[in-house]
Amino acid sequence: MGLGPAQRSAASANSPSRAQQSLARRFLFPNTTTDLPPLLTAQNVPPDLQAELYDVLALALRAYVNPWWTKITRYDKELLPQITHIVTTVIRALEARTLALDLPPLLFHDAPIILTQHFRDYRNAASKLSTSYATGGATSLPHLFHQLQPHIALSSDASIDLQYYRQILDHILKACLPPEDYEPEAERYIVREVILKVLVQDIIPHITQPWFIQKSILDILGSDDHDNLFQSFSSTCLALIHLYKQAVTTIRIVNRPPSNTPVLPHSSTQDEIGSLSATPNTPSISSTSIASCPSPSVSRKAPITSPTSKSNPHQHANYSSPLLTVLSEVFLTTERLSATYLMTLLGIITAAMQPFLDKLLPHLLYTYLSPAFILNIVRLSKRTLFPNGFPAPPPPDPTPEEQAALKQRLTSWRGSGGLSHLTPFFLGNDTSTTLSAAIEPLTSQPCNVHLLVILLDRVLVGLFPELIGSPDTAVDFSLNGSMTVDPGNQGDDVDGYDANNPNYTPSHGTTSALWKELN
Repeated sequence: MGLGPAQRSAASANSPSRAQQSLARRFLFPNTTTDLPPLLTAQNVPPDLQAELYDVLALALRAYVNPWWTKITRYDKELLPQITHIVTTVIRALEARTLALDLPPLLFHDAPIILTQHFRDYRNAASKLSTSYATGGATSLPHLFHQLQPHIALSSDASIDLQYYRQILDHILKACLPPEDYEPEAERYIVREVILKVLVQDIIPHITQPWFIQKSILDILGSDDHDNLFQSFSSTCLALIHLYKQAVTTIRIVNRPPSNTPVLPHSSTQDEIGSLSATPNTPSISSTSIASCPSPSVSRKAPITSPTSKSNPHQHANYSSPLLTVLSEVFLTTERLSATYLMTLLGIITAAMQPFLDKLLPHLLYTYLSPAFILNIVRLSKRTLFPNGFPAPPPPDPTPEEQAALKQRLTSWRGSGGLSHLTPFFLGNDTSTTLSAAIEPLTSQPCNVHLLVILLDRVLVGLFPELIGSPDTAVDFSLNGSMTVDPGNQGDDVDGYDANNPNYTPSHGTTSALWKELN
């Protein structure tokens, strides 16, 4: 029995018009009248984050899929909702794996080691220019660096092999999707190619530019404070009072017994992957074994403990040591006596406070990675990628003069307030020369691509440890980029790596040395 005219008018008055509906509802859920299904299943996710993520997804599909699909057919309206179903399923699976990922070892141990090796290999390659190692100067610096850090996804000029990431993305879809959603090739290929295009052709070439890295560092450091002395003194006092109160609260929270630590809120219907909490030990991914990797085992309703309790097994991980090592390597503190004394003092202090720091650093990390922080990142990304609701034209790169000005601003940085009086003890009298040498290993875009790809590999094998196969298999890359597998290799590498020599600096084949250092 149909509705009468009065009932139809009342229903239309209570339901929002198409112009009032959100873009996500009109594009992704055209036949849904109820609330949109949650994109993230954790209970502590704010509704604004769900709405922003759906908005970004709708904008991306409207920009990258809808233009060419409407040229094929104007009447099939089921493609975008089906792609949305696949993407939301993958996002929920990645959310479970991300919550199960142990971030402190990744950020405080593996990432500093990878960054330290990058600086050492860059300076090693730079020292070989105009020598017989570079055939009398005919070999470029990126090619020498590639010989030290060969990667199967990169050529000698740092060109990325698209097939490498196609296989990885295909494995991610296979691991995250049920068989009935993975089998249709059309939707899977569309999702894969859109992600591949954004990642490999848009994001990686942009963020590996030296000027982008220098501008990001300047944004983090902030501009110098030119206020008068009284304002600076007042701000310093207020900051010290706030820092003292915050430190007392933080120490009290960190020193709580593990049994009093609450469990992170999560949905009782969420599929959590409890077996993924173990941290993998390699930054490299074997592309030859991706296609044959089995899907991960899913443990239903496996509890995810809080960051503090997750880090309890790593109380003796010594997170501060890799951080001090990368700090010393970046600024070459061994070349200055005052900096050497300062680093030695910091080493003694951190060694005495190691148990506390191994709990404090994870606590600060998870406190910083709050839902509000992620919401701000999503909003910033949406405004950057889709400023007017559509993809923005790529911004022009700074001119050589502007890039030189950025580098000059960074090398002339002295800090503000009390920090400006401490920088000469750490950076030496010629601060500009020290800062210039510190950022030099990040001034080559091909070398920066190597660094980003290895870091991305480390994150991927953290989320999908099945990509690396058996943990007893050692992966070694030869100089030409080919891969050999040596099961149970416990001896020295081809480059003479000595695990018992802490001062050893590998001269070639450092990917295998990096593997052993991460282990």
